[in-house]
Amino acid sequence: MTDRLAGVAVFVEAVDAGGFAAAATRLNLSRSAVGKTIARLEERLATRLFHRTTRSQSLTEDGQIYYERCLRALDEIKGGEAMLESGRREVSGRLRVSMPFLFGRHCVAPILLRLAARHPGLELDLNFSDRVVDLVEGGFDLAIRNGHLGEDASLITRRVAQQRMTVCASPAYLEAHGVPRTLSALAEHDAVTYTNRGHPQEWLFPQPGAAPLEIMPKSRLHFDALDAIADAAAAGMGLAWLPCWLVASQIRRGELVRVLADIPGLVFNVHALWPKSPHLPLRVRSAIDLLAANLSKAMGHDL
Repeated sequence: MTDRLAGVAVFVEAVDAGGFAAAATRLNLSRSAVGKTIARLEERLATRLFHRTTRSQSLTEDGQIYYERCLRALDEIKGGEAMLESGRREVSGRLRVSMPFLFGRHCVAPILLRLAARHPGLELDLNFSDRVVDLVEGGFDLAIRNGHLGEDASLITRRVAQQRMTVCASPAYLEAHGVPRTLSALAEHDAVTYTNRGHPQEWLFPQPGAAPLEIMPKSRLHFDALDAIADAAAAGMGLAWLPCWLVASQIRRGELVRVLADIPGLVFNVHALWPKSPHLPLRVRSAIDLLAANLSKAMGHDL
């Protein structure tokens, strides 16, 4: 039985790697050893699994059918191993997480550091970037993303929090220019706006039963960093549309004041994403559960 499983694993690796030579490199075997293992497997099954030429190998029809069954069997084995791991009481191993730069630093990382402090066997590898990464290709266990998610059947998602937006300005600006009371009044004010690759982002406000209302305020200050926008607004340069978590401390200190507070602010969902797998390792599940339980509080939704 052990030899059979070894042959199956080599066969699957040969298909995934695109050839015997590449599989040999991945498995730290000789190309000859891979070829002999596949030959023994074909002899036992009494069928040819690969079409072979001097330069390449491709699956036969029987080979394709067998490959799909082998993948399911190996996934079951991996799932059993992951289930055993998830049953262990100690959270341990390497946890690699991708997250937006500023949001990750302010809100996500402190929570994951608490997890690491509780479990000395846990190794954290945190990647701070606003770039959307490929989790599988990048070797990530988990990603945290804000806003709309694209379609990706290879990933599982869970909403762990919501990010609420607010309009704010400094007391000095509001004293000099007045306080806007309606959304239409925003057109009379200066603003500091966020740009993404040179394109200013509209301010969005929810409407019952309809798409969000898009407003592009007049602005001569366009930044691609949210914290710089908050600082400019606090310096009296205009109104800003920002996440509540980012400006919470400045509002509490009186450096910024919320305006249009009686108008509902847009809410973006915050999701945890991870590669699809029969069973989650305990370290990944623990991180997701801890974020779901604590992230909203860390984002200052008590404004």
